[in-house]
Amino acid sequence: MFKLGGLKSTPPSPSPHHLLCLLLLLLPIIIINATATATTASGRRFKEAPQYDNSPACPSISTQDMCSEQAVHVAMTLDYPYLRGTMAAIFSILQHSSCPENIRFHFISTPSSTHLHEAISSSFPYLRSQIYSFDTYPVSGLISSSIRSALDSPLNYARNYLANILPPCVQKVVYLDSDLVLVDDIALLAATPLGAGTVLAAPEYCNANFTIYFTPTFWANPLLSLTFSERNACYFNTGVMVIDLERWREGDYTTKLVEWMELQKRMRIYELGSLPPFLLVFAGNIASVDHKWNQHGLGGDNFRGLCRNLHPGPVSLLHWSGKGKPWVRLDANRPCPLDALWAPYDLLQTQFALES
Repeated sequence: MFKLGGLKSTPPSPSPHHLLCLLLLLLPIIIINATATATTASGRRFKEAPQYDNSPACPSISTQDMCSEQAVHVAMTLDYPYLRGTMAAIFSILQHSSCPENIRFHFISTPSSTHLHEAISSSFPYLRSQIYSFDTYPVSGLISSSIRSALDSPLNYARNYLANILPPCVQKVVYLDSDLVLVDDIALLAATPLGAGTVLAAPEYCNANFTIYFTPTFWANPLLSLTFSERNACYFNTGVMVIDLERWREGDYTTKLVEWMELQKRMRIYELGSLPPFLLVFAGNIASVDHKWNQHGLGGDNFRGLCRNLHPGPVSLLHWSGKGKPWVRLDANRPCPLDALWAPYDLLQTQFALES
């Protein structure tokens, strides 16, 4: 049994009729102003999203205050290949938030892509946000090729440097990938308890085969293989994290991640992009995020991106991790059934709408 946005439905594997019912529930509240558009350098246009207001119980925060502890701080990377996904993610976050005016978005982009913030501002003119330029040169020399080229993007490693990129006044942040949508209030995710001394919370999957994330060279080395000896280490997803930036800075965890990346350049100890350094530093020492906040793998595996069903259980966040992205499959007229749950948040101005 699973529950989407407070609604219960069966069976766990949704039928076309089931998806249609979900869309009928979602579509009436997704009203988009199709007359205002934002145009990117490539000529693609995005619609202006409706404005969402705080509920009466929300605390009052100055619109200029990007540091408030009462705000929910969200960090996301911003680049052109994932811009459409980022737009949809922002839209979903605002629509399902009880206090949308109290959300502060922190976008990290390469120096050549900071102009994309203009597209975000045009589609969300009321958004409280800030753009940060991420110098990719230092990290580029530490990246080893992985099983999928998209995982080798330097911007994928910006999460390693969040505590350095964001201003010191930001003490806690929710980090999100761009290939997801929320169907629940992000304040509930941000309120995930970390416990004493814990730096981050993320969805853990202790049934996953943890050993496959590291090479035989790693496990054969008597010193390296002891890395997890005193930890109950489990795989966790770094696309949805709640991070205490104060504790991160105090523990200098960016340096710890970089040290593992430097070792990887000398001897290949892992395969999968930016994830393994996080596992090496944090696995077994994190707080667990409820799995409803990461209905993951909807993009299929890292090789073929095949269609997948929802996992049984409640749903607060849908995550198209894996090779297949919903906007790519929709454009190619080869969507998976669950891509229909992403489509209502798509702000791309279609050719039909433009002609109309």
